[in-house]
Amino acid sequence: MRPVKTTPAHKTDSLAELVCSNTFKSVEPAHAHGLLKAEMRLLGSVVLQAADEARIPGGSALAVDRVVFAKAVQARVESHPNITIVRGEVTELPSEGVIATGPLTSDALAKAIAARLGVESLAFFDAIAPIVAADSLNFESLFKASRYGKGGGDDYWNCPFTQEQYEAFVSALIQGEQYVPGHEWDNVAYFEGCLPVEEMAQRGIETLRFGPMKPIGLWDKKNNREPYAVVQLRQEDRAAQMWNLVGFQTRLKTGAQQRVFRTIPGLEQAEFLRYGSIHRNTYLNAPAALTHFLSPKSQPLLLFAGQLTGVEGYTESAATGLLAGINLARMLAGEEPAIPPPTTMLGSLYRYLRETEPKRFQPMNANYGLMEPLEHAPKDKMKKKEALAERALSDMDRFVHTLKGVLGTALS
Repeated sequence: MRPVKTTPAHKTDSLAELVCSNTFKSVEPAHAHGLLKAEMRLLGSVVLQAADEARIPGGSALAVDRVVFAKAVQARVESHPNITIVRGEVTELPSEGVIATGPLTSDALAKAIAARLGVESLAFFDAIAPIVAADSLNFESLFKASRYGKGGGDDYWNCPFTQEQYEAFVSALIQGEQYVPGHEWDNVAYFEGCLPVEEMAQRGIETLRFGPMKPIGLWDKKNNREPYAVVQLRQEDRAAQMWNLVGFQTRLKTGAQQRVFRTIPGLEQAEFLRYGSIHRNTYLNAPAALTHFLSPKSQPLLLFAGQLTGVEGYTESAATGLLAGINLARMLAGEEPAIPPPTTMLGSLYRYLRETEPKRFQPMNANYGLMEPLEHAPKDKMKKKEALAERALSDMDRFVHTLKGVLGTALS
């Protein structure tokens, strides 16, 4: 609908604009997001092809230049002979198609969805992290390193804290002035995987040191020590001119962000290219309202996909969109929808959306806890994950080869 109608978070009219992090997380199959990406590649994901083209250094993470990524996705859509882009707000649901309007679904369409499904859409509030300019950083105070030396070994700039600096920083976070526009912000139900840093600080002095400011796996070679705490800066663009404060989602007011975040070592004169902000995320109670393949129970040719369904994260959203497209094509060709087995990461996400108790349903990231357990699991945690990943990719490969009809040739 952009730019005809804007959202609180998007800044451009580009398709696939990344408004939060610029990373799709790990590419290693022993990590849940790495496994999910490997499964998506077996299914022919063009989103990951675009991400590969836009990739920038990010350790073991698939980090992208967000501008290059958006252009790569948009170019694929615009050049497809069977796709026409229509700019404008959709306020009513079609009889068939895929609805993937995301966490910033407009009020009018959200009401139409709720009316069609017979349940109210649920909402939670999500915060995004600031981005600072490279030429405003004091690199004398920083050291370069990736956690445990992964990726290139030095893909992140790290801001080290002493205990005294850390405790003063936590105190400043707690006291920082926050945006509280109105009653709808009372009793905010944040997604636990994306808490604002000031919310984490409220939970105890050590919370941030075991969260986004954890020093483990990072060695400060300049001072020959492990820092007491650390803020990591992740590259945002290919030219390395923009750096993201990793895990520093916030609802602090602009002035408070300037004041508090400039107490971070190396950020004393930081220029903020994007301030952290907070916006509403809308999602559906999938187990209460949708079928196992994410359509209304009375309307199988209308499928939902993406974060709107209650999956959380770029990769998870793209994966459900990929499967929704496959299943709509299958059903239009007279075939049954197909879901990967719960031994795969994508299949286990769909099982979560189908089987969770509706009263307890909350958005979920990909994680190994969702997957069907191994019969004989190794005691070593990493070996266990490697075994789960090996089984998942084998089962996904078999699943891909069972897809027939209009998609058989493309996926074989």
